[in-house]
Amino acid sequence: MGIVKAVAVISGGDSNNNVRGSIQFLQDFNSIAGGAATLVKGRITGLTPGLHGFHIHALGDTTNGCNSTGPHFNPLKRDHGAPSDQNRHAGDLGNIIAGVDGVAEISIKDIQIPLTGPHSILGRAVVVHADLDDLGKGGHELSRTTGNAGARVACGIIGIQSSV
Repeated sequence: MGIVKAVAVISGGDSNNNVRGSIQFLQDFNSIAGGAATLVKGRITGLTPGLHGFHIHALGDTTNGCNSTGPHFNPLKRDHGAPSDQNRHAGDLGNIIAGVDGVAEISIKDIQIPLTGPHSILGRAVVVHADLDDLGKGGHELSRTTGNAGARVACGIIGIQSSV
């Protein structure tokens, strides 16, 4: 099958927001060592310094900004968790860290977000949240569904990337 590439152009959830960036998704079916995990790489600017929840959401719909992207991508109907947890939403990618300059450099490898097959993330959305994701362990009523990660400050639809 080779290498499958996708991209999401990230923009703020509303007009008062200057969060911007791009995220590349790469799945290499040629690499035995890779195990066909998806590599998520990118850079997002304009964030407040600190931790921000970072998730794949079920819908690639931004007609009402990032609020239209639906819940976390969860094809196996599990509770919210950390990326290292066996029992987690497929879209639970944990937190990204923005430095004092508001820039987050992202490099994540994950087996539960394929670019092909019945649980493909193509056409879905990647969402950056205002607050940290408590990874389902915070004890808040939203911990087991959203990680209590707060508002959606930026998002982008995941699409097939040009080979050029």
